[in-house]
Amino acid sequence: MAGKGGTVQIPWYATGLRGDDLADALSEIAPTALHYGATAYSLTRSRDDKYKFLLTADFPEYEGFSNWWEGKEFQAFRTHYNGYYGISVLYNWADTLVSGTASYATS
Repeated sequence: MAGKGGTVQIPWYATGLRGDDLADALSEIAPTALHYGATAYSLTRSRDDKYKFLLTADFPEYEGFSNWWEGKEFQAFRTHYNGYYGISVLYNWADTLVSGTASYATS
């Protein structure tokens, strides 16, 4: 699949008693998206279900995501953390319709 990017949404679900370990591992892999052309990334963890995570990354082109997902970092991640999350991981593409941020100075 070549062409337009967008926001890729990758849901993860930790296996028994591995929620904190998967949180740490995903926190390490998420920033590597920037090395493959992502303009932003985020990782969220459900408050209601501590085993449920959502990793998102914004890629201007699909190829950047493909290179990240199949790249050395994610291959090593999937090899090392196999068994820490439920299989299968099915990512989804979304288009951002509107977004915003706010910044507040602290003293």
